[in-house]
Amino acid sequence: MAPEIFHSFLSGGTGYSFEVDWWSLGIMAYELLRGWRPYDIHSNNPVESLVQLFSTVSVQYSSAWSKEMVALLRKLLTVNPEHRFSCLAHIQASAQLSAVVWSDVCEKRVEPAFVPNKGRLHCDPTFELEEMILESRPLHKKKKRLAKNKSRDNSKDSSQSENDYLQECLEAIQQDFVIFNREKLKKSQEQPSESVSASETADEAEAEAEPLHMCSSVCSSGSS
Repeated sequence: MAPEIFHSFLSGGTGYSFEVDWWSLGIMAYELLRGWRPYDIHSNNPVESLVQLFSTVSVQYSSAWSKEMVALLRKLLTVNPEHRFSCLAHIQASAQLSAVVWSDVCEKRVEPAFVPNKGRLHCDPTFELEEMILESRPLHKKKKRLAKNKSRDNSKDSSQSENDYLQECLEAIQQDFVIFNREKLKKSQEQPSESVSASETADEAEAEAEPLHMCSSVCSSGSS
């Protein structure tokens, strides 16, 4: 979050405006380039210490970055929102992005440098398994999306990648996975026992009835 958000939390003040979004853009760009954020901030840090942090700690920029990139990041990560880049015109005028054809960007005519394969996993499959276990209807939306993507993609790779294999395993587990229900199991166990006890009662009744039939036959023969 931008410094003015913490200031407004402490003193109220006039609040903050859209400049906080450009600060977030600078944080994201810095993290993508370096692998970590410019400020070491945690959720348990008091707000007072964070306000002091922004005024005492300066952002460290890598020497491997170009001067134009560092200048752009400095403008995005300026603590004072009045001196921060806060509109698209400022970004377009920066030396780092001078070669960008912004009309093509606005018309979505620029080809991205990387296009992920829609039919493959791009994350740790462990999270998918956790979702399958915890959710009542796991991966039902993703399964439809993958099926739709497969119908669009007519060309298939000759060899399956590891991610494709993992996805097939996840779908197989989803089909065979049975949600454990203790109450249903208890009822299913009680029903056979009830039927068995009923049959045993009937057998005992027949066994008790046989001596009576024998006695009645003997008595009838003796009287005759």
